[in-house]
Amino acid sequence: MKPGLGNFPRRPVPATLGVVFKQGRVLLVRRANPPDAGKWGFPGGKLEWGESITQGAAREVLEETGVSVRAGPVLTVLDCFDVREDGLLRQQFVMLAVLCEWICGDPVANDDALEARWFSENEWRQMDLVLSQDVAEVIRLALSSKFAAGAIQE
Repeated sequence: MKPGLGNFPRRPVPATLGVVFKQGRVLLVRRANPPDAGKWGFPGGKLEWGESITQGAAREVLEETGVSVRAGPVLTVLDCFDVREDGLLRQQFVMLAVLCEWICGDPVANDDALEARWFSENEWRQMDLVLSQDVAEVIRLALSSKFAAGAIQE
């Protein structure tokens, strides 16, 4: 990877991912913007100044999908590198995957999401979705998490 470009920060940017389940189905969005434009992943984005991780996760889920959640524990932390085709690094994100409990709402694509919907495990595995890196692993981790029982079954 080549050094970063001009206007982008030369330090990692903290961001959240909202990992939301309802009745055994996971909420995914198809991203409109880089990194991972066109790929399916969790709703999420950059933390705002003064915002906690849980506040950021809940806000991003609501902004991108219209779904209200109660954000819970951090499941894992992921690296995300936004690299141009010529190998130059545009941005680096530190993604905090947060398990969220669904409160209300049906997903509607908003903000920087092209599509938003619930997927059963069979659906996202068998539909040949182009997933962002680590999505399948984070879903597996969420399903095996001791914190997930209530959030996943509701």
